[in-house]
Amino acid sequence: MKITPLDGWISQKIASHSPLQPAALAAYQLEKLQATLDLARSKSPFYREKFKDLPVKLASLQDFQVFPFTSAQDLRESGQKMVCVSQDEINRVVTLDTSGTTGTPKRLYFTQADQELTIDFFRVGMSIFTHPGDRVLILLPGERPGSVGDLLAVGLQRLGAVPIPHGVVRDLEETLAILRTQKVDGIVGIPNQVLALARTSPDLRLKSVLLSTDHVPATIVKTVAKNWHCQVYNHYGMTEMGLGGGVECAAHLGYHLREADLYFEVIDPLTGQPVPDGSQGEVVFTTLTRSGMPLIRYRTCDLSRFLPAQCTCGSSLRLLEKVKTRLSGQVSLGCNATICLADLDEVLFAFEEVYDFSVYLEKRTNPTEITFHLVLQHIANPDMMLQKIKKALLALPAVSQSVAENNLVLQIQHSTSLNYPIQPQKRKIEIVQ
Repeated sequence: MKITPLDGWISQKIASHSPLQPAALAAYQLEKLQATLDLARSKSPFYREKFKDLPVKLASLQDFQVFPFTSAQDLRESGQKMVCVSQDEINRVVTLDTSGTTGTPKRLYFTQADQELTIDFFRVGMSIFTHPGDRVLILLPGERPGSVGDLLAVGLQRLGAVPIPHGVVRDLEETLAILRTQKVDGIVGIPNQVLALARTSPDLRLKSVLLSTDHVPATIVKTVAKNWHCQVYNHYGMTEMGLGGGVECAAHLGYHLREADLYFEVIDPLTGQPVPDGSQGEVVFTTLTRSGMPLIRYRTCDLSRFLPAQCTCGSSLRLLEKVKTRLSGQVSLGCNATICLADLDEVLFAFEEVYDFSVYLEKRTNPTEITFHLVLQHIANPDMMLQKIKKALLALPAVSQSVAENNLVLQIQHSTSLNYPIQPQKRKIEIVQ
C-alpha cells in the first residue's frame, strides 16, 4: 500500500529529511507554537489580555497545555480582536451563522497567504486518489473567490487535474446530467447529497469520491462504493481550520492530519486535560502558520481519539479516528436514554429507498414527540416501506426504551419527489423546546 503523500509534503515543509521523523515534527511544532504565541501577544488585543499572566517561552509541548482554550463563543464576541494583521491584508472573511444560534455570528478572517496554505493542502491531499488529467466534479460552494470550492479547484489545477465547479446539489436530475455528459472521474461532495446521486445512478462508474463537510456514515460509504464501483475517502475539516484538516489514505483507517499547519490535541471535555492515545475526547487544534487570525487551542466540539497503532500505509503521522459525533450531538430522550444523529444515519441510510431525512424532537409535548421527515425514491407501496423503517428505528435501544416507557411518540412523514432539496448544511437533530 502506498504511503500517504502528506508525509513527504510535511517533511518538505518542516525542512526535515525523508522519511518523516516524529521528533523532527515535534520540534518544528514547538517552534511554530512559540511563533504563534508571540504573534498573538504582540498583535491581538484578545490574546494579549488572555495570556498576560502566562509563560512567555515554551520549553516543551507540555508547557503549551497551561494556555487556555478558545471557543466558538470567543469568535462571536471577540473575533475582530483576534485578528493580527491590518484589514487591508485580509483577503477573505467567512461568516458562519449557525442554525439555532442567537446573537453575533462567527466570522473568520484569512489573508491571501493563509488561503495559499489551504490550496497547497488540497493539492497534496487530492493526489492520494487523483491523477493529472482526472476530471473532478466539485459539489461544494464555490461561487465566491476564496470559498472552499474555489480553493479546491485551484488546488486541483495545480495537481494537473481538471476541476468541474458545480456547487451544492440543488436539482438531482441536473447534476446527474452533468455527471453523465462531462465524463467525470471523481467527485468531492456532501455525504447525503452524494448518496442521493449514487442511489439514482448505479450505472455510473467513477474512480474516487471524497466526502466532506459533515459526519460520514459507514452505510453511505458502503452504498456509494458499491453503486459506483469506486474508492470512497473521508475528509476532516472546518472553516476554523482554514477548511482543511485531514484526509484518509487508501487504508481508510482514519485521518492523516495537516500537522505542519495545525497542532492537534484530544482532551477530556470536562477537565480540559489531555487524554492518552486510544481514549476518546474532544478535538482541539491550534494554527501554526496562519497570520490573519490565529486560533489557539480552539475547541471543535468534535469527539474522536488518536489511534495508538501506526497506519498500515506506513505513515509516521498520527492517525485520528473518523469523527462520528459532537459534544452537542447526544440528545436526551428522557430517563437516561440518549441518541445521536450517527445512530439514526446508520439505520435510515441503510434503506436504499432513503435519499435524505431530517429529525425534529418536540419537547413541548408530553410525551416527547420525535418526527422523521424522509425523502424517498418513488416506490409503489410507501406505506409498507415506512412500516419497515419504523420497525428499524424501534430496534434502537434508546428509542425502544423511551417508547415502551411512554416517554416518546415516534412519527414518520415522507416526500417522494426527486426535486425535493437534499439539505447541504450540517445535519442535526432539531430540538423544539
